[in-house]
Amino acid sequence: MEAPRDDGQAAARRAELTANDTTDAALVARCRAGDDDAWRELVERFSRYVFAIAVQGFRLGQQDAEDVFQDVFARVYERLGSLRDDDAVRPWIAQLTRRVCIDRFRSGSHESDADLDELPEVPAEDALTALEDAFDVHEAMAELPENCQQILDRFFARDESYRTIGDTLGLPAGTIASRISRCLDKLRDTFEGRNTPPATSGGQVT
Repeated sequence: MEAPRDDGQAAARRAELTANDTTDAALVARCRAGDDDAWRELVERFSRYVFAIAVQGFRLGQQDAEDVFQDVFARVYERLGSLRDDDAVRPWIAQLTRRVCIDRFRSGSHESDADLDELPEVPAEDALTALEDAFDVHEAMAELPENCQQILDRFFARDESYRTIGDTLGLPAGTIASRISRCLDKLRDTFEGRNTPPATSGGQVT
């Protein structure tokens, strides 16, 4: 398996999996039943989460993070049958990832002992919570119409002004604020787990 890459195919795959509305527990159950497609979906669903913990939580370099990624999912594959609560697969994977990262520091794979001295035995829970929230928002964003994904990404991630967004998308700058507000409403509904019926316009925000 390979560590996640930020490309168009991966984004399309994430959107496809989210659209299938498969819960974590249902996905785990399919994995237990020997469904190879379910295993690939599980890796795809949590790959960026594992990578984020390794890179953002433990400040690992690319190669170390990729090694952690491989090790974590090897352990997940071997130990999935021991998971007591299928709904708890995400925190379980997070705990496995943290243990693998700590083991990697202790193994001497880092360039200096100073790195280990700077690493707390248990990383701050607020840091993990922030990654959890980011993961949830990322998954919710993938369910939004493409125009909402684009406008929210430009405003919040790229910090573009209303005028810049309007010029890029061919829209009057005065309408950008209302569109952002409507898209945020959609994002909040999705984030809170509401299954809102699709609009007759096909889900496009106007």
